[in-house]
Order: sequence, then C-alpha cells, then structure tokens
Amino acid sequence: LDTSESAKALAESIGATFHNWNIDNVVKENTQIIEQAIGRPTSWEEDDIPLQNIQARSRSPLIWMLANIKKQILLTTSNRSEGDVGYATMDGDTSGSLAPIAGVDKEFILQWLKYAEKDLGYSGLKAVNRLSPTAELRPSEMAQSDEDDLMPYSILRAIEIQAIRNHQSPKQSFENLKMGFSIDENILKSYIKKFFRLWSINQWKRERLA
Repeated sequence: LDTSESAKALAESIGATFHNWNIDNVVKENTQIIEQAIGRPTSWEEDDIPLQNIQARSRSPLIWMLANIKKQILLTTSNRSEGDVGYATMDGDTSGSLAPIAGVDKEFILQWLKYAEKDLGYSGLKAVNRLSPTAELRPSEMAQSDEDDLMPYSILRAIEIQAIRNHQSPKQSFENLKMGFSIDENILKSYIKKFFRLWSINQWKRERLA
C-alpha cells in the first residue's frame, strides 16, 4: 500500500498517468497450473524464488500490452547494482526496450532521489524517499528488504569497485575494504564471497538486459 500510494503521489506531482491493477488472480492461476504439473503444493519455505518470480513475470505482459496500445516505449528500471548480482527477474522487472539507469548504482540513485526532492523541488518524491528499497514479492509479514536479501548497497558498490573496476581478487578486495567499514570481518568476507558468486552466475542476465 505504501509503495502504491507513493507512486501515485509521484505520478500526480509530475503530471504522469498512474495505473494500478491487481494481479492476484493471474498469479494464483499460474501457480495452480504448476502445482498440478509437479504434483504438490508450492510453499515459501521450498519455492521462495519461483514464487517471487511468477509475480514479477505476471505483471510484464500487462505492462507490455499497455505500452503497445499507447504506442509507447516501455522503460525498465533495472540498475547497475541489481545487474551486478542478478537481483532482477528476467522477463519480469527487466522487461523493457530501454534502460535509462542500467549503468547507475543503487546507492547513487537513492542519494540522487533525496537531492531531487530537497534541492530540485520534486516534492512528489517525499513519500518515495521514506521507503526502504524492497522487491515486495514475499508476503508482507515476511518484511522483505533488498539489503537483507543482498547486503548494504554501500558495501555492494565498494566491492564492485574493487572486484570489477580495479580487477581485484576476493582476498585483495577484502584487504582493501576491511578498514573502511565498521562491521565484523567475517560478515564482510561473506558479502565479498556472495558478490563474486552472484556476479559469476548471473552473466547471462547481464547479456540480456536492455
């Protein structure tokens, strides 16, 4: 509800058309078809990623249809940080013809949105900037958070700079970063390990991004 209301307020403030529809029935029908195929009910304990992805993918055909009817280009909002670690659903939130922020990291985007609200006068961003980044694909009682799923975006960006821009190994990345963050060294090591693993297994996603 908070996300919907903040999106509506932002759209109104910049003169954009706001659409809102419910996809619960579509998701339920798709899930039931697969449950029949696999011969068992799905659950969040066993099928977390598939149950998240079907929601993102169920939205995509509707958004594409709307864009086609209006003869408009569909933009995807995937950013560089999500691309780094594959934190995006192919044919879901990655759907689109152009990706205007594909090369921009999430930490910068969050900072820029606050700057745009306060210094550029985009008051419609006030509600947006109060929200914590979340995919909102798990049940609300599970309180999903992007940084809980991944790691703090500031650390993700720092690891990316070491690993990708500076071509540092996991060990070198750790040595270069361990003094820069006030967190347990074992936690930092786990973040670095996670980044390298996710970067490696998600190259196919980056090759498909708009």
